Amino acid sequence: MAEVVIVPSPADAGALVADEIVRLIAARPDVVLGLATGSTPLPVYEALRPRLAGIDVSRVRGFALDEYVGIDPRHPQSYRSVITTEVVEPLGLDPERIHTPNGDLASIAHAGEDYERAIADAGGIDLQILGIGTSGHIGFNEPGSSFASRTRVKTLIEQTRRDNARFFDTIDEVPMHCITQGLGTILSARHLFLLAFGEGKAAAVAGAVEGPVTSSLPGSAIQLHPHVTVVVDEAAASHLEHADYYRYAYANKPAWQGL
Repeated sequence: MAEVVIVPSPADAGALVADEIVRLIAARPDVVLGLATGSTPLPVYEALRPRLAGIDVSRVRGFALDEYVGIDPRHPQSYRSVITTEVVEPLGLDPERIHTPNGDLASIAHAGEDYERAIADAGGIDLQILGIGTSGHIGFNEPGSSFASRTRVKTLIEQTRRDNARFFDTIDEVPMHCITQGLGTILSARHLFLLAFGEGKAAAVAGAVEGPVTSSLPGSAIQLHPHVTVVVDEAAASHLEHADYYRYAYANKPAWQGL
């Protein structure tokens, strides 16, 4: 069972995850982080800024979850650009050590294999940050994705394109295809942190944590992982049947267990 931590606000969630990342960097300066984009992980990156002051992060490595196919990496909504402006530059990371999947059409046929090889060469991902879409997708693994899937090209469903249209001028500008870490890739990370905020994510969170494990809700794949921490605010937790138990278990958790 995933550990579910219900917090008052996204800022509290960001602080919780940021503290764990700082602990990992202190223990292993070349830690490998799995980086998510979008609005959900922003509280984590914001909380990291003051916490990393004075800490050497020059050896920290990172791999983004996904990238649009066919988008110029200099486009402000490419995930390469987003990771650079929201993570690399504010946190002082080495851009050469932070990777995104290659969405270039010229090399897309083998881009997934290339990315898998790069992750393996880095020793695997130590801590993976995840959000969850209203359709239940994690990364860009839409409903129907195989739990054994590795990094590959996927076609985005209309709901996801509508959700992401807020970052573009129109929905027509949202790319149709992406390259994403697969569910199998995500499940290979040593520790998963899934974050969700707001009533709009409540159904997806409940399905991922308490529903059946099904490819119809890709986020439910987290139930197959031995070390998952789900951090949600009260609104996102509102559909959880066992919310009171999660609160009780976290309040009485032995300090030595950590996250």
